[in-house]
Amino acid sequence: MVSIWEYLRGDRSYTFDNPGAQHKVTLTKSAPQHALTGSAATTGYLYVNLHWTMRSGATRPSTRDTVKRFFSPRILSPLEPDSPGGNEQVNVDLDLACMYELSDGTRGVVQPLGELFGDLREPPYIKLSGDDQYGAPSGETMYVNLEKKEKFKRLLIFVYIYDGTPAFEQTHAVITIVPQSGPRIEIKLDERARAARSCAVVLIENAGDNQLMVRREVRYVNGFQADIDRLYGFGMQWQRGYKGQQPGRAD
Repeated sequence: MVSIWEYLRGDRSYTFDNPGAQHKVTLTKSAPQHALTGSAATTGYLYVNLHWTMRSGATRPSTRDTVKRFFSPRILSPLEPDSPGGNEQVNVDLDLACMYELSDGTRGVVQPLGELFGDLREPPYIKLSGDDQYGAPSGETMYVNLEKKEKFKRLLIFVYIYDGTPAFEQTHAVITIVPQSGPRIEIKLDERARAARSCAVVLIENAGDNQLMVRREVRYVNGFQADIDRLYGFGMQWQRGYKGQQPGRAD
């Protein structure tokens, strides 16, 4: 298996040779949990991937058509469907991120905003490999160093839309979690949440006795990171951040 450090340097394209990964467990509302147990499943690196594609015909009204409709004398009459030529193709920038709480009480976030990409050798022992803006085949990938699993209390994997446009309903998004051995775990973001700008996808908790519990959440939020924080009680302070900026605190 290729070294994680070689992969993160991005020298070549690699695949992961986990034979069990060809089998999968899909977490659903009726079956929301899966336990990673045993030393083989809770050592090495946990691979977390976000991949998305646009739904067929995903468009939004063009700015010109929106202005024209606003000033139309028929503004109070029933609206007609937009013509195909009057819509703009939507490109949604989904970001993969993780709020964490360590066993010593340290809390923080790993995310593209503020270039908070994390670290595998030092706390928080979580590393985001990069930021894909258009759902490329490789998607966005995060690694969790399970050699330090005793340092983790809980990890909340979440997804947000960078530019704030509520467009989850126009995407097919999937989070895939791949341990060193055993089946990969898949969580689909397939609910039509029209106003949502972020989604708490999956919670990973240290259950002790060499076991990590993976639980599907898929809770859509109309707000952003601070709103997800309030839902799960991380208690962090938030400020506005931008990609390429290194803020004093997490956004």
